[in-house]
Amino acid sequence: MELKHQVLKILEENRGNTINGAKLASELFVTRSSIWKAMKALQKDGYRIEAVTNKGYCLLQHNDIVSVESITPFLREEAVNFVLDVRQSVTSTNTIAKELAAQGAKEGTVIIAREQTEGRGRMGRSFYSPNSSGIYFTIILRPTLNLEDSLLITTATAVAVSRAIEAVAKVNAVIKWVNDIFVAGKKVCGILTEASLNFENGRLEYAVVGIGINIETKDFPDNIQQIAGSLFSDKPSDTPITSMLVAEILNNISSCMNSLTDKKYLEDYRKRSFLIGKEILVLKGSISRSARAIDIDEKARLVVEYEDKSTEALVSGEVSIRPINKS
Repeated sequence: MELKHQVLKILEENRGNTINGAKLASELFVTRSSIWKAMKALQKDGYRIEAVTNKGYCLLQHNDIVSVESITPFLREEAVNFVLDVRQSVTSTNTIAKELAAQGAKEGTVIIAREQTEGRGRMGRSFYSPNSSGIYFTIILRPTLNLEDSLLITTATAVAVSRAIEAVAKVNAVIKWVNDIFVAGKKVCGILTEASLNFENGRLEYAVVGIGINIETKDFPDNIQQIAGSLFSDKPSDTPITSMLVAEILNNISSCMNSLTDKKYLEDYRKRSFLIGKEILVLKGSISRSARAIDIDEKARLVVEYEDKSTEALVSGEVSIRPINKS
């Protein structure tokens, strides 16, 4: 590990506390001059490090630069086994994750980016992913599931993300089937699950789960701000909030993925699903039908009742809420 990252790891573990430079040099078996150079390199990267004569160095609380070292202290239990790969800018974390998964990358590899230049959502839509406004990451999974059960991965992830948002941002999070998280009536998070199928046994070879979250949207274009929400109007400056959020999501996903088949998370998903009981439009290609969302079944499918009283369990397709006619 590069010295700069070794120093950052110790600073993150002692965030807000002063660490003696001589002690740090001794612990890492380098000179004090090397420590000074590492500190300067970190400051150049944007880290706010205070140097106090005769006392040492302190990583200030209001640093919120996402790194392996900033996320790791907040991971718990089995989540510490995730392999984190943090990058400044990528085309799409899902694209990179799929390439790595096809090359044999281990389950639990996580590609994290501060910016995406070609972020993607469902149905080929673009996902606006600017630097410093959000966080974007993809997890490689190798679950023992049939293709028909793959919807459970997205469902479990939506619950994991919602719980993390509530724990870290202290706001109520609800779910629009199947993959969108809403706060205060606006979408703050999208989830994109893609998979490779083993045709010999009908099981998934791997799945990649991409998660994009808007931390704040004050710099978003007006047309996007009208539909996109964020967790904060102004990101807190006194905590590494982004790193805490990523870690809490990974903590929750680690727990949920261990219970994919027992579906313990499904009841929480149902409670958070704000489509239930609403009049909606079911869109399939160019065809739309009016319906009422009545349930989420045991396979995480949205059960709808059409105007002719027939029912259907939806696996995929677009769903939009039908406006209420107030005339």
